[in-house]
Amino acid sequence: VQLQASGGGLVQAGGSLRLSCAAPGSIFSRTAMGWYRQAPGKQRELVASITSGGSTNYADSVKGRFTISRDNIKKTAYLQMNSLKPEDTAVYYCNAQSVYGTNWGQGTQVTVSS
Repeated sequence: VQLQASGGGLVQAGGSLRLSCAAPGSIFSRTAMGWYRQAPGKQRELVASITSGGSTNYADSVKGRFTISRDNIKKTAYLQMNSLKPEDTAVYYCNAQSVYGTNWGQGTQVTVSS
């Protein structure tokens, strides 16, 4: 499954961005989707995930600010990021997990200036 991530960019602290992850070749309705991020010098960490049934999970650091969602018709997952902080600066990767395996998107840079 090829994942196509987009939506990153440069934003001021307090601003918003929406990331998208398209999975056109997947059996999307049966795929769990996730967003991870990796800041320079740090390990990749889970930001948010959503199961095929729509259950969500968030890292404590983004709860109340980020929202993960999915559109099974468009085969796309989204990460709405509000109230962004400089510490949210990282490369964001989308992830797809299904019975056929795990796939990663190419990463999209999010930079939050103070």
